[in-house]
Amino acid sequence: MSDVLTVQDGQVISMDYTLHVDGEVLDTSSGHEPLEFLQGAGNIIPGLEQELYGMAIGESKKVIVQPEDGYGVIDPDAFVDVPRDQFPDSIPMEVGVEIQVTDESGQPMMARIDMVGDDTVKLDFNHPLAGKELLFDVTVVGMRDATDEENEHGHSHNGHNH
Repeated sequence: MSDVLTVQDGQVISMDYTLHVDGEVLDTSSGHEPLEFLQGAGNIIPGLEQELYGMAIGESKKVIVQPEDGYGVIDPDAFVDVPRDQFPDSIPMEVGVEIQVTDESGQPMMARIDMVGDDTVKLDFNHPLAGKELLFDVTVVGMRDATDEENEHGHSHNGHNH
């Protein structure tokens, strides 16, 4: 057995990462604090969490996450037709525009305009990364045992949570 610390459940991991989708950088910790999370607690998407087990500090890895292990597959039921006259004039009626709507219980939800018709607008409530293959470049930069409180709460407590 080596004494090298490797990623396992119950550790708080600090990780530098860059996320590529369709060949474009969508998100990166470069120039910011590393992402810190509690391994094994589902703080990050499952497909990425699984691939981190056994990595050591300073180790880098490329991880490809399929949609079902990331933000899910496209849900055909998440497309909703809304009468065009329900939209305020301030919203540009263009495909890809993100708008915030409230559901029946008053909770805010994000949607994207998928199609603009003469009388109706089709909204897409899928996560923007649903159905996408995610390519992560990750480097483990720090690791420590979680405190009892962190384990109890299921996330790290240093103020850098996203």
